[in-house]
Amino acid sequence: MRSDDENFPSGNAPDETRIRSSKELGDIVRQQRKHLALKQTDIAGLGGIGNRFVVDLESGKPTVQLQKVLDVIDLLGLEVIVRPRTARSL
Repeated sequence: MRSDDENFPSGNAPDETRIRSSKELGDIVRQQRKHLALKQTDIAGLGGIGNRFVVDLESGKPTVQLQKVLDVIDLLGLEVIVRPRTARSL
């Protein structure tokens, strides 16, 4: 999906957010999309995906395709970081 990094927004969402469910991820995606003043149809068109996928992702549907999720996250200027949990976050 990446064609040219200059065409994509840089992350402007709140600082780090711990995600523990598809619903929480969908909420973050929705917040960032709205922060960027984009519609769901804008994301679908820019990402070359169906609008239904964006709706499902934002509503927290747990069976959405992982690569498409990662593509949308990237498109919105966000990133996924996986690291071991600390004792505090268990």
